[in-house]
Amino acid sequence: MDRLIYLSMSGAKATMQRQEVLAHNLANVSTTGFRAEMAAFRAVPVRGDGASTRAYALESTIGYDERSGAVQSTGRDLDVAVKGRAWLAVQAVDGTEAYTRAGALEIDAEGQLVTAGGRPVLGDGGPISVPSAASVEIAADGTVNARIGNERPQAVGRLKLVTPEGALQRGDDGLFRSGDGGDLEADPAARLQSGALEGSNVNAVETMVAMIAAARQFEQQMKSLQTAEQREQSAARLLSPVAM
Repeated sequence: MDRLIYLSMSGAKATMQRQEVLAHNLANVSTTGFRAEMAAFRAVPVRGDGASTRAYALESTIGYDERSGAVQSTGRDLDVAVKGRAWLAVQAVDGTEAYTRAGALEIDAEGQLVTAGGRPVLGDGGPISVPSAASVEIAADGTVNARIGNERPQAVGRLKLVTPEGALQRGDDGLFRSGDGGDLEADPAARLQSGALEGSNVNAVETMVAMIAAARQFEQQMKSLQTAEQREQSAARLLSPVAM
């Protein structure tokens, strides 16, 4: 009897966790540069005497969908869409280097080039500063040119673009980092498209269908728990002593 309870309980819990992942993806269907989180089930044996034949089914994230999102032209000089498997390097809150595909850049009050979330964008020599009242143009290789009035544009830095060999790891802050936590080398061959933004790669229809399937699976797991409870009650009545 306890095998059915273990199976249903762990399955229901894993299905709830899967729903959380799907809901998170669906909530970011319009987030610039978002990468859909992927998930899978894994079996974990229960430790302890008499439990060697029991196992929990747990939901575990296996990474993210590396497919690029749709690129939409905006005509805004500070918008960039990174091409291929390249990523844009930014400075995280803790000062470490992190990576993002969200290319909606801005210039803060201090003249630094930052992301929409306020994270400084890194260049070859660190954060990039733009002269006051200057118009900015970003070339395909990431070179940031600033023009003041009718003067000739001057290069003020070059965006650090990296192309990881393997998959990156998503942090709690939504930024990505290398597997070993170290800084990646700049890729001189990486390119971007100026005046455009890459959208989320989440397929809203597929995600909604997956959420419906997960909800039905959760209902089946709960029905199995109810069946186990009914069988337990029937067995208790059969084994209980008959009143004299």
